[in-house]
Amino acid sequence: MEPVRLGMVGGGTGAFIGAVHRIAARMDGHFTLVAGALSSDPDRSRESTVALGLDPARSYDSFAEMAEAESQREDGIEAVSIVTPNHLHAPAATEFLKRGIHVICDKPLTATLPEAEALEQAARASSAQFILTHNYTGYPMVRQARAMVARGDLGQLRLVHVAYLQNWMTEAVEAQGSKQAEWRTDPARAGAGGALGDIGTHAHNLAGFITGQQVESLAADIQSFVPGRKLDDNAHVLLRFAGGMRGTLMCSQIAPGQENGLSVKVFGDKGGLEWFQEHPNELWFTPHGEPTRRLSRMGAGAEQVAIDASRVPPGHPEGYLEAFANIYADTAAMLRSGVSDAVLPGIADGIAGMRFVTACVASSENNSAWTQP
Repeated sequence: MEPVRLGMVGGGTGAFIGAVHRIAARMDGHFTLVAGALSSDPDRSRESTVALGLDPARSYDSFAEMAEAESQREDGIEAVSIVTPNHLHAPAATEFLKRGIHVICDKPLTATLPEAEALEQAARASSAQFILTHNYTGYPMVRQARAMVARGDLGQLRLVHVAYLQNWMTEAVEAQGSKQAEWRTDPARAGAGGALGDIGTHAHNLAGFITGQQVESLAADIQSFVPGRKLDDNAHVLLRFAGGMRGTLMCSQIAPGQENGLSVKVFGDKGGLEWFQEHPNELWFTPHGEPTRRLSRMGAGAEQVAIDASRVPPGHPEGYLEAFANIYADTAAMLRSGVSDAVLPGIADGIAGMRFVTACVASSENNSAWTQP
């Protein structure tokens, strides 16, 4: 099949997540980047276009101009990756959706819940698909964990504990020239959640993806420990799930020694599972009353869903970029086949994430009162 013609909004040279999306999109040869509005600064956008080897004629000064021009071309983009700060997700995505161009959007869905709800309506009204890059769902052993839970290997689910711990914002790096920190700590660009929106939504999504249960109510305690910081950099959340399961979620970006400490633990009446993102090729399974078992990607005991999401033989580590690429590969397969992929995160996951952030802020402001997302 011909590669999907891809555009990109944001993510110019020097932008971390833009580079990640480009690597993920081209890893399996399913996408070709052909156009972009790569920066809100037209000069930087054109410089980025040249640096990436794109046709200068398809470098645009704005996402609105890009959406209109590309929709009129016979060889125009079929899909667009949106990798801007949060406040631009909704307006950019809407421009492409209304022209029938598929959207692959970075998380969280938007800056505010009203924006998210308006974007949901735009997505429902469009003939195009909307994919949200909750990339941790692309890890082979995360998909294996989901399959094992669904099959009943853990029995009746009782507990889930998910944590996402980082250290990069332990100091006021937003005042030290870090552009990544500047917009993530600005309510006008990031929205109501700091660490909650940036990494808490990943943790929330991962808990639901693996267990198949949705949060029914929560009680949150959030903080901004760094003096002067306008958005949270730490959060502790108690969770009650619709299926009766209970859980805890912790996210922090001020935890020295923690580089990207995403982990999830799920326990039922027949056993438990543990997965650690920094050791992604392993899944630990403990049937109740039996020794703990180490399951490896493509090793003995690997499920077909893990094998299908792998590229190299057992013992060769796969990680973050490959998991991200699985989201793109699955998206390409869906776009070419026309058959929706239930595993791919989409608009409903984005709405759930925004309701989670909004409910956490409301709960914390109300002395950690139980709140429905």
